Amino acid sequence: MRRDAIFSTELAPIAPLQFSGGKDRPLSLLLPSYNCAVSIIVVSFNTRELLRECLASLIAECGRLPEGSAAEIIVVDNASRDGSAEMLAREFSTAATPVRLIASEVNLGFGVANNRAIEAARGRFIVLLNSDAFFHAGALGRALAQMEADPTAGVGGARLVNRDGSWQPAARSFPSIWRDACLLTGLAARLPHSRIFAAAERTWADPGQAAEVDWVTGAFMILRREALEKTGLFDSRFFLYCEEVDLCRRIQAAGFRILYWPEIVVTHLHGESSRQVGDAVFSEHEAQVVLWRMRSQLLYYRKHHGWQAHLARALEENLYALRFLRNRFSRIPARRARALEALRMIALMRQAWRETQGGRVSPPAPW
Repeated sequence: MRRDAIFSTELAPIAPLQFSGGKDRPLSLLLPSYNCAVSIIVVSFNTRELLRECLASLIAECGRLPEGSAAEIIVVDNASRDGSAEMLAREFSTAATPVRLIASEVNLGFGVANNRAIEAARGRFIVLLNSDAFFHAGALGRALAQMEADPTAGVGGARLVNRDGSWQPAARSFPSIWRDACLLTGLAARLPHSRIFAAAERTWADPGQAAEVDWVTGAFMILRREALEKTGLFDSRFFLYCEEVDLCRRIQAAGFRILYWPEIVVTHLHGESSRQVGDAVFSEHEAQVVLWRMRSQLLYYRKHHGWQAHLARALEENLYALRFLRNRFSRIPARRARALEALRMIALMRQAWRETQGGRVSPPAPW
């Protein structure tokens, strides 16, 4: 059996995970001693140039840690075809902070790739960082200090900003049918300061204020090992999307807090993978990403809300049906294009429903 083969699994309760230390010997995530203060994990898929920039800034940031706070960097390459692994070996093999490579023969997805690195990590804390994310000076040290100071913190998140310094929503509320409806209809965007309509992304909140939240984005998060020991790692059935929502939900249920710290600043080159329907017809790649989002959404609703998976499907299909009816006879080409896209979205949701058996089964990976 190939090491990287992933198979479809039924949605059963997630038990706390134990990992093997060779020859299937059980090895707890809570190692008796740690080789370093923090393990920073970066998952990369065809992002060679961004990965180079990310690692260079990350190594510089590790050099700013207080004396005695050693760090390691683990890069999981998800079967990139752009020479990312070769670049890493060529340019970072002698870096001041050790950089370890886990090269996968297949695309494992976000959660499983991080799981593999966490199994190998030797740090007291785990930091997950996107390859398109870059610490501001001192951010890593401040994140470690916050986790050290508050043993109730299971997960910590940062203030995410764009290249120009503008703010990105990073600390969010758990999905619900109402919150999804506000996002899909555009109410959340039109009323960003409303606690009722903009609850999903918490755009009403002051980004300069620390807060306890439901979940933080996987572009940056710092994790406490004790929390992972109680809950297990990412649910491998979420190939992409919803995996960090699910993990934060389980960590919160285990009695830990999910915290947002505005003094920890990370630049994130936020590329919208799943986008609102716009004026251009979907490319095959865009349709694939939207399908992944829909699959994960159905899996999440079935796992945490049971029958509400039906409502999640009905919400999207009905909204896209209304969009189709509103635009189909328009004389404006862009509106007619939106009508066609609405039909495509309905077809994608129906495909996601079939392939996940209504959110009960994860399709074989890689998606």
